[in-house]
Amino acid sequence: MPPLDFDSHKIEHLADLKSPQCRNCDIVREIAFCADLSHDEVKRLAAVRCHATLPASFTVFREGDLVDHVYSISNGAVKLYKLLPDGRRQIIGFLFSGDIFGLGTNDGYCYTAETITATQVCRFTHRKLDSLLDEIPRLERRMFNMAVKDLVAAQEQMLLLGRKTAREKVATFLVKLSMRAERAGQPGSPVALPMSRADIADYLGLTIETVSRTFTQLKRDNIIGLPDSGHCVLNDWQALKELAEGA
Repeated sequence: MPPLDFDSHKIEHLADLKSPQCRNCDIVREIAFCADLSHDEVKRLAAVRCHATLPASFTVFREGDLVDHVYSISNGAVKLYKLLPDGRRQIIGFLFSGDIFGLGTNDGYCYTAETITATQVCRFTHRKLDSLLDEIPRLERRMFNMAVKDLVAAQEQMLLLGRKTAREKVATFLVKLSMRAERAGQPGSPVALPMSRADIADYLGLTIETVSRTFTQLKRDNIIGLPDSGHCVLNDWQALKELAEGA
């Protein structure tokens, strides 16, 4: 699907503008960036946001675009990636309900953001969000903590790409998805895999063939089960965790 212009597309898909209630975030409030805010503070935040439902494979913004908005995912999945000069793609993160993206520098967004599935987001202009940070200290602390979490994730990704074997990479990927689901109050197994095998390969620094072969090997060893391409059952959590840790 070709990239769509967000501003023209939102005319059809925007809904519930400036609602005093963040109804779409009820199930992820504990991990969303508005967690810990009071009812009145949430209302003030909701008053400066636009809510939109975007289709799968929708380019929210491209690397280098002017940094003008921050996005919070209320439902769905987004991938962040960078393109190398020779056209190769490196996926640097998968984001889900409760995650934010769109923080950048004066030089522009440092990555491209694209939806994986149909995704609901809240969009805030940097100007309006910045004005609230002085008024709501808890919001500023929350965004700072999430920025630190992104930095830690980037450091872990460097280790994943540079030092782990293919089996260790896939195991780490599944363990992190499982733990992330549990933090969101969802079952840790089966793990949802909305992304393609090509996406997983570009995230782990592997080929598609290696990713598929590794999944097959883990299934053969009864460490995981693959009921379909979009889900993975963790049959032996301990074995998978030990593999992820290189034990």
